[in-house]
Amino acid sequence: MGSSMLSYHSRADFLKLNSLTSLSSFQHRNGKLKLQSKPMAPSRKLHQPCALVIRCDHPQNADLPRYYSKKEKKPFPVPIVELRRAARERFKKSRGQPKKPVPPPKNGLIVKSLVPLAYDVFNERITLINNLKKLLKVVKVHACRYCNEIHVGPIGHPFKSCRGHRASIRKGLHEWTYATVEDVLVPVDSYHLYDRLGKRIRHDERFSIPRLPAVVELCIQAGVEVPEFPTKRRRKPIIRIGKSEFVDADESELPDPVPEPPLKPILTEIPDTEIVAPRDQEEKIQLAEETLEAWEQMRRGAKKLMRMYPVRVCGYCPEVHVGPSGHKAQNCGAHKHQQ
Repeated sequence: MGSSMLSYHSRADFLKLNSLTSLSSFQHRNGKLKLQSKPMAPSRKLHQPCALVIRCDHPQNADLPRYYSKKEKKPFPVPIVELRRAARERFKKSRGQPKKPVPPPKNGLIVKSLVPLAYDVFNERITLINNLKKLLKVVKVHACRYCNEIHVGPIGHPFKSCRGHRASIRKGLHEWTYATVEDVLVPVDSYHLYDRLGKRIRHDERFSIPRLPAVVELCIQAGVEVPEFPTKRRRKPIIRIGKSEFVDADESELPDPVPEPPLKPILTEIPDTEIVAPRDQEEKIQLAEETLEAWEQMRRGAKKLMRMYPVRVCGYCPEVHVGPSGHKAQNCGAHKHQQ
């Protein structure tokens, strides 16, 4: 009992305690000690089944992200209440202080320190696609015909987890086919913006503006020069008139821009007809390691770029827009779109 004190009035009381084993409880007269005897019949409250939980903090053992239906909006990464509270705190701290100049890229200029990183992310994406094409020659990958389920192995798994077209008739079974690079690395496209700070894309312009992979568009806005997709590069900060109104600064005094070669050579995708599979096991292992390294480098670099260049995503569908504000094209089709 440690430092606690037990007191009994007499030895008879102690003998009474031993004789009352069939009683449900015994409470001493002085109120200092209260003992509960074990009942004869097993109690449900005392004998509850305990589930064995095995926990592992390794990243690869984390649970899959939750599946959201089209009628349910995905939550914000940071709750909206926290965002509003942080905005109020910033407004209170800036009250009465002189306004600071707007840093890039909000002033229309690019962040020069992130330009080499943008080239690296662009090339790592090309390397990842080329290596996946080579690995698919030696590793069997299956994809469901009706949903986005992927299985790496000689035979698709038998789990009834399909949510695709007419899944209830098939009782959730997948219909497996051979996968391609687009199945393994799902393409997420976004509209290409000639002017990142220009007007928002209207609904009637949704077919006249080209669409690019979101990572490629992010790299282009961060400074990568792609001749097929030109973009506007300002050399002077914009002049703000209102919260959403601005005018470009006069650049007539500056010399004419000279086309500069890219900082780093840009890689290109290898055609499917020229793909050569790895010859031996050692080359296969080396190719797999390079693929994983390219994937991690691309993800890590894209996260750094997204801290400076905002990217918007729809709350109901996978639509992504690289820019300060989302577009107005109503191509979602989900429940309560843009509400």
